[in-house]
Parts: sequence; structure tokens; C-alpha cells
Amino acid sequence: MEKKLRVGILGGTGMVGQRFISLLENHPWFEVVCIAASPRSAGKTYEEAVGDRWKMTKPMPEAVKHIIVKNVNDIEEVTSEVDFVFSAVDMSKEEIKAIEEAYAKAETPVVSNNSAHRWTPDVPMIVPELNPEHADVIPYQRQRLGTKRGFIAVKPNCSIQSYTPALHALKEFGPKVVVATTYQAISGAGKTFKDWPEMIDNIIPYIGGEEEKSEQEPLRIWGKVEDGVIKKAETPVITTQCIRVPISDGHTAAVFVSFEKKPTKEEILDRWANFKGEPQELNLPSAPKQFIHYLEEENRPQVSLDRDCENGMGITLGRLREDTVYDYKFVGLSHNTIRGAAGGAILSAELLTAKGYITAK
Repeated sequence: MEKKLRVGILGGTGMVGQRFISLLENHPWFEVVCIAASPRSAGKTYEEAVGDRWKMTKPMPEAVKHIIVKNVNDIEEVTSEVDFVFSAVDMSKEEIKAIEEAYAKAETPVVSNNSAHRWTPDVPMIVPELNPEHADVIPYQRQRLGTKRGFIAVKPNCSIQSYTPALHALKEFGPKVVVATTYQAISGAGKTFKDWPEMIDNIIPYIGGEEEKSEQEPLRIWGKVEDGVIKKAETPVITTQCIRVPISDGHTAAVFVSFEKKPTKEEILDRWANFKGEPQELNLPSAPKQFIHYLEEENRPQVSLDRDCENGMGITLGRLREDTVYDYKFVGLSHNTIRGAAGGAILSAELLTAKGYITAK
């Protein structure tokens, strides 16, 4: 790419916003030129606005420290400086819907980490390796919004990344029933142990709204674009439990699955080892070389050892074995704030750029 695209981060002072900024440092295609946040942060330098709340392990990039934070509600001012934006705003669902649509109508593509538009029928919810064809709905969305450049694309819930790719690679065998329990890190709630000391030596067997998302969002990923909207798949039947555990980063899933046509263990391992998608074929900058990694050791994957697989963009699986009730069971792990949040959104933006949906103004 001859000239980098100019990027804005909406909600840049929060944990996911910080992750965007950290991951975009030295990105070959994108450059952060604008950061927007709540009115209380507006007018301060980014370094001042974040203060002692920088939650990344890497230091704050020097290039963003002195950017003056804008009010996220000053849409005209923000959009005048950028080619597209990433959204990680902390607002109510209705407020997020409204502000993301306003940015899109201002002819600025929005790639969102938020859940507000995940079920808007003409908004693609993309895991780039799994359903890149859902980008085909964007022209219909633009027609509805009355835009030429602007649109909204979203990424799915962070917890489903740990098991949906594994099932997607086995679609030819017809997964029909899936039972998954996810063990989710506290960063999924935007917290660290400093913020949330109650989580030390504790688990909480409830995460509001998470089970519904975990059961339904894979069906939307596996849906089809029909008549200008995405119609979700009807199968498999998925049931989940979602548990908050005392882990900083990394979502683990224990999965049981039955198939229409039961594969052999060798067939499953072959499909996982050889699975790749458009990001790998296009050699996108953030794409893992190998998306799905299967670990043979009986005690893997482990969060501390494996969450950073492929710079946090890979999925690690292990403990595949036949089950006495279902056909098979296995364990999956993904990095929730990289692959499951900011990193997944950046890879989606790379895909949308490669497809010509995101361009320079």
C-alpha cells in the first residue's frame, strides 16, 4: 500500500481502545491519526486522558501520546481527518447504534467491536477466515443508509472465537448439537485484577447476556446473504454456559459436539491442520499463518502458555477425544482482546480494504 489509510479510534481511552492503539503501532496499512472519547477526555492529550489507566503490557506508543482527544460526538470534526474508524465506545446499546450509523452516514466506514449492530440484518458480522462473503451485504446497507463510502461492519462476541472456528472447519460433517462451557478472562469485562480484586481466587458463574450471544452468533456467522440481508443458519443447536474466571486474558471453551456424519479423529485433525481462509490466501498483515493449532499434549492448551499463539491471532485446540454421550469433545482457547476484540476487528478492516470497501477519501 503506497500511502497508509488514516484511522480514527472511537472510545480510544478504554481497554479495547488501548488494545487497538497498541496493535496499530507500526501497522503497514493503517495509521492512527485521530482518537475520540467522551466529553470529559476531549481537549486533553491522549497521554493525559488515559493517565494511570493504561492497561497494556507494552508502553503507550510515542506517536499517540500527544494526539489531542476529540469529543466522539463531534462527528464532522472527526470524520474530516480520517478514512475510516474503529469503534470501541462505552455507551448504551441504542446510543452506540445511533452514533455508529451517524459516522457511516458521514461517509466514514465503521469497523466496530461493539455488539449493538450484530443483529442489524444488513450489517456483516465477520470472522475473516469464516465468512468473508458476508461483506457482499455492504452495498445493500449503503443503499439503505444513502451512502457511497460509509457502512458499518462488526466482529462477533469474543467468547465464540475459541470454538466456532473449530466447528467451522468441520462443516462438511454436519455439526448438529454443540454444548460449550466458556471460562472467560476478566479483560472481557474491561477489567484488570487491580480494578476487580473480588475476582482473585474466585469464579462467577454468570456473565450478563453472554450465553445468548454464544448460542446465537455462530448461527449468524454460518448464515447466508439473501435478498440484501443475512439470514442466520438453523443448525447446529448450541447450548452454553459462560463463567468468569480469575484469568487476565484468554477465553477457554470445553466443547461437546455430535455430527450428522461422524468423522474419524484423523479426519478432524486433518481438517483443523489444513484449514485456512481468505486472510491467509491474501497474506493480510494481521493474519496468522496457521489459524488453528492442535496441541497433542494432554494438558494443553493452557492460557498462560498458549493465548499468544500467532501474536494472539491464532486459535489453539487440544484434548480431542470420543465422548460417551456426544460424538467428540475438545478444548479451545483464544485471546479475547486480540483475536476476540481489537485484533479481529483490525483483520476485518484489512479484509474489507483488500476487497475495496475501505479506501482513502
